[in-house]
Amino acid sequence: MRGRSHRAGRAARKRRQKQESVVQSVSLCHQLQYVRLMKFLHQRGFTSTLLQPGLFTDTGRGLQALKTIKPGQLLISLPESCLLTTSTVLDSYLGQYIKSWKPRLSPLLALCAFLVCERHRGEASDWFPYVDVLPAAYTCPCYFTDDVMAVLPTSVRSRALEQRETVHIAYIIICTTFQSNEIKICFVLSCHSPLSSSRWAWCSVNTRSVFMSHPSNDFLSGQDVYALAPFLDLLNHRPDVQVKASFNDVTRCYEIRSVSGTLRYQQAFINYGSHDNQRLMLEYGFVAPCNPHSVVYISTDLLIDVLRGDRSLDQKIKFLRENDFLHNLTVSSEGPSWRLMTALRLLSLPQTLYHHWRAVLLGQTVCEEREEWSVRTARTICQRLLQDTHTALDKISLLLRQGDQSVGEQLDVVKSLRQEERCILGSCLEALGGTLKQPEDLLPRQPDVDTVS
Repeated sequence: MRGRSHRAGRAARKRRQKQESVVQSVSLCHQLQYVRLMKFLHQRGFTSTLLQPGLFTDTGRGLQALKTIKPGQLLISLPESCLLTTSTVLDSYLGQYIKSWKPRLSPLLALCAFLVCERHRGEASDWFPYVDVLPAAYTCPCYFTDDVMAVLPTSVRSRALEQRETVHIAYIIICTTFQSNEIKICFVLSCHSPLSSSRWAWCSVNTRSVFMSHPSNDFLSGQDVYALAPFLDLLNHRPDVQVKASFNDVTRCYEIRSVSGTLRYQQAFINYGSHDNQRLMLEYGFVAPCNPHSVVYISTDLLIDVLRGDRSLDQKIKFLRENDFLHNLTVSSEGPSWRLMTALRLLSLPQTLYHHWRAVLLGQTVCEEREEWSVRTARTICQRLLQDTHTALDKISLLLRQGDQSVGEQLDVVKSLRQEERCILGSCLEALGGTLKQPEDLLPRQPDVDTVS
């Protein structure tokens, strides 16, 4: 009855939860831009009967299996003529300018310049059907506003800022390369901001290209391993999926073969590699749910801050750096990594035991008191990170309420990363026997006994 409120029963709630958990999909194959894409690819020799473009509630765009794909079955075979490579660029109207330019462009920047110009040409471009289905923007860090950058984990923020600088340098190089004639005009007028256009092209190549080794040439500098693969690049990543992907020199096609198979009408996935979610966000602009490879990274700055009362800390940090032991210090849901605990065991030693430092890095045990100190220090580090994560999530919620849609998509990605980080740190604290005390209550004084084990 209208106006009367009543609480849904348990069975109704379970039905609703089940409906919400089921992935819904809508076919995109009848939309004009995908019709044009398939016609473009068919004219170049591509035939596909197994997959169709679709829109999925969990991932957005992807490819849907029209038939059950068995383990070992060929998922997709894209002819070489459909691939956009540096050979495509060098054989185009841009080739004469790139070939004469000194110093030589990298393969990545050559592809970026071509995408910028083809996007500007619109329907006059031979590659328009492909360029037209590329995302208009990305959620890679180089797109992030300063507010979004500020809520990234510290270990990610520095690399995100590096990516922003890399894109800016790419823009300068491309502009400098084409500083005369109609090519420059094409590039400069490609959008309201040439930098924005360069950023779009850079992300298109970095997030959507497949690995394909090409012979070196006299016109480009550096390893040439990029190929943009229309239609194939609609396949999304899932960490538990196994595929075999490579260019087949016999068939002259880029082929992906399924190892695990896909059920009819389900989304077909590929695997980009055993990447944690920080790397996936940095390189591809998304976070994979239930990623078994995810960890939380411990920065050198955090170590220094936690142990700032140690008078010999500078020497220990220098020793760890010289032995390449300040990288890849992590915690997972199962606890601290071996590298992190080994570094902490060394940091537990006084300077008088310098002659034992290298042995500890090689796996020598320390006394029980120093081992306990190392565990409690790991717990403190997790607690510090967890506190920072809660603060960041509060800031993200505040920014999301402001309602900027473009920034909202960026914040959603960072929020997912931070929520995963919160789960990992909470589980790690449980594994360490940790309690949610304040950090200053958790960190003990460094043992003074000059014994190692």
